[in-house]
Amino acid sequence: MQVSVETTEGLERRMTVTIPAEQIEKEVDNRLKSLTRTVRIKGFRPGKVPLSVVTKRYGPHVRQEVINEMTQATFRDAIQEQNIELASMPRIEARETEVRVGEDFQYTAIFEVIERFDIAPVQDIKITKPVAGITEQDIDNMMEKLRRQRATWRETDRPAQEGDQLTIDYRGTINGEDFEGNEGKEILVELGAGKFIPGFEEQLEGVKAGEERTIELTFPEHYHAKDLAGRQAVFEVKVHTVSEPVLPEIDEAFVRSYDVPDGKVESLREEIRRSMQDELDQAIRDNIKEQVMEALLAANPMELPKGRVEEQIDLLMSQMRETLQSSGAQMGDLNLERSMFEEQARKRVALGMLTSEIVKQQNMTPAPDRVRTKVETVAAGYDNPEGVVNWYYAEPERLSSIESLVLEDQVVDWVTENADVTEKPTTFDEMMARKR
Repeated sequence: MQVSVETTEGLERRMTVTIPAEQIEKEVDNRLKSLTRTVRIKGFRPGKVPLSVVTKRYGPHVRQEVINEMTQATFRDAIQEQNIELASMPRIEARETEVRVGEDFQYTAIFEVIERFDIAPVQDIKITKPVAGITEQDIDNMMEKLRRQRATWRETDRPAQEGDQLTIDYRGTINGEDFEGNEGKEILVELGAGKFIPGFEEQLEGVKAGEERTIELTFPEHYHAKDLAGRQAVFEVKVHTVSEPVLPEIDEAFVRSYDVPDGKVESLREEIRRSMQDELDQAIRDNIKEQVMEALLAANPMELPKGRVEEQIDLLMSQMRETLQSSGAQMGDLNLERSMFEEQARKRVALGMLTSEIVKQQNMTPAPDRVRTKVETVAAGYDNPEGVVNWYYAEPERLSSIESLVLEDQVVDWVTENADVTEKPTTFDEMMARKR
């Protein structure tokens, strides 16, 4: 077997492999001789079919079968011999469509490679580690949120203020013309909830039931309806009612409604503390992970395999279509261009290559206890958690996705342990605001 490799462009390689005719003919002869002992051909006794007859009938098929198998086997051997790590599946091109008896067979494989690289010193990476705890005020704030979730509404004659709920009709125009979705009747608006276009809710503060108000605002530059993005609009609003929230008392009934068996406020507060602490810990981990990944990307610029980037773009587009369809969007209304996803795709590919290289260089393996914990966390969201856990552990392939996530976490831990880390005091609310 003769092998030659040339660089065509970037990470693309063109490998030419020549399989000697003697090697091909030897394997073809062996298979044909074996067939003489097993094939059944009319006019000949089993096991007594002449080689010439078998060769005439089955020779071309056997030769093509041998060529196909040798192509796969020699490609694997050549890749190993040349110490090449593939970044994409090869495209195989044969020199001749028909393989003649007694001639060498030559094919060309075109593919992209992953070039080995050294990770920049992580000691130079600077990480700011948020440090926060759950205070009694944090718990008080959460208790108030729980009360607001159970609020009832009572109409009032006073001017509307933040936290009130209004029932309104509205009609919007742009340059005096209607636009799609410009009207609404008997619409509920909670001032301060931020569910309407920026400026809409704020301009309704101070209004009373029965009043009309003109609101002028500008649609955000990145508004989902592109024909409205960045345009100025005028809304004529009629307010039917203004209602203020009536919050429930924090009593035994309120506490028990949150599945606290003893009905004690102290027990509910302790449950809230544990839940908030878990949420805070996760927010801090996510924040550090984001910093680590961004720092790795900045410190390790690299050329990316085009094939992998294209695969990621395909995946991201597919996920976006599924998301939009689940929200009721019609596929005909979707105008998804590949360029919209290229930056995110390149980032994913680069991070995948970086974390994979760190795993290799540091000889990391997924910690079994962390894998188990992550599996149990995933399973907790299902009706039969134990069954889900068993499902993952039944097949190694199923567990591999979880192990990849664990390895990614271990890479983040390793970078954090070796980087220049500075602690910065923060609060629960600040951490939650960063998540939004």
